[in-house]
Amino acid sequence: MTDDPNRNRFIPFRKTDIIAMCCEDCRMNAEDVEEFREFCRILEALFHFEFHRRLEALKNCYAPFNPDADTRLDGDYTREEKEGLQKELVTEMTAVLNSANFEKITPEDLTQAMTEESLFKIRLEVDFGDFEDVIFFRRGESVKQETLVSFGGLRKKTFKFTNYDRVAIYLKFKEPQYFEAQARKNLNFIPGSTIIKLFHNVPKADIEMLFPNSRVRMKTIDKLIIGVPAAISGLVVVVTKLGASLILIASVVAFWLGFSREEAQLDQKHLIALGAGFATLAGFLFRQISKFKNRKIKFMKALADNLYFKNLDNNTGVFYHLIDAAEEEEIKEAVLAYYFLQTEKRPLVKNELDELIEKWFETKWNSKINFEIDDALEKLDRLGLVTRDGEVLHCQPLAEAKRRLDDIWDNYFTFNRPGTG
Repeated sequence: MTDDPNRNRFIPFRKTDIIAMCCEDCRMNAEDVEEFREFCRILEALFHFEFHRRLEALKNCYAPFNPDADTRLDGDYTREEKEGLQKELVTEMTAVLNSANFEKITPEDLTQAMTEESLFKIRLEVDFGDFEDVIFFRRGESVKQETLVSFGGLRKKTFKFTNYDRVAIYLKFKEPQYFEAQARKNLNFIPGSTIIKLFHNVPKADIEMLFPNSRVRMKTIDKLIIGVPAAISGLVVVVTKLGASLILIASVVAFWLGFSREEAQLDQKHLIALGAGFATLAGFLFRQISKFKNRKIKFMKALADNLYFKNLDNNTGVFYHLIDAAEEEEIKEAVLAYYFLQTEKRPLVKNELDELIEKWFETKWNSKINFEIDDALEKLDRLGLVTRDGEVLHCQPLAEAKRRLDDIWDNYFTFNRPGTG
């Protein structure tokens, strides 16, 4: 396991491709290749069965909180039962995300992301006080480059940014009493609900747009773009449309208060002019408010458009994505560790095996990865495919490895075994 921040744990090839890459690596003869494919098939079946049980566990934990459910619960859950299921859900989901080689986004990462300038030039505000629990995970971190075009194509600005290939989020809103105490109404979320989402291609600087309670806020430059012309235009309207009438009214008020001895006459003509001036000012203010709202709507549309194309799945659907991803990663790690132990013509220790696999990806497949050697060997140990002589690792031959996996498969259920009743 190389300690390199530029390497990801995620193996960026499909399980099927990894198996094909090993078979075409010219390290095995034709007979061994066929046996290796059979070994991989039964290994896939074992992992698929195990992860199916984990999927069912996730679904059962989430059942009382699932807002998309079209089935009824067979009874009511107590508060203590719900809290227990919530904790179990977080624990199991975190374990599955780790198996899928996701990395946790820390509160420090979130804080840093909030301070960076948005790629979409949108300022968002998130009230973290709305949440009882916030968990963010990401997979596949890379640096990308984009070119922003402005002023009708006359100005082009190229910049680099950190991008997350996958982002999984778990959010638990506070209970309704919290929002009632703050007299907050017309919420765009359900208090007390638990939301699970999966996104792809998310710029780190725009991670706040994934929060369901994020609110668009005008940036200073946008306020100036609207405010400065509005102030100048408003001053012009006041001077040209209301100036004379306001001076006349001021003279009348001054006379009534005793500050002036000269009585000013306010006739119908002046009142009509004053009314027309106020009508013009009201129309001007309405147009400025409309401009402000339209600009905000434009930003909200940009936010909605981006989220539409970045959203992969929601709530229970996320479990299927994550279980499939975790199953793929676990199989790939086990296959690679076993393959190189099987084909390398010399004894290997853990660090040598780790370096061998990472170098193979880098030199042959132009891919830098941080291979999870400990996780891979733990799986082979559990399945009885690896033995240790001190630090030296030995794997079972292909024929013996297939037999061991077949025994495990045969013993998943023993209902019809002789002597079992």
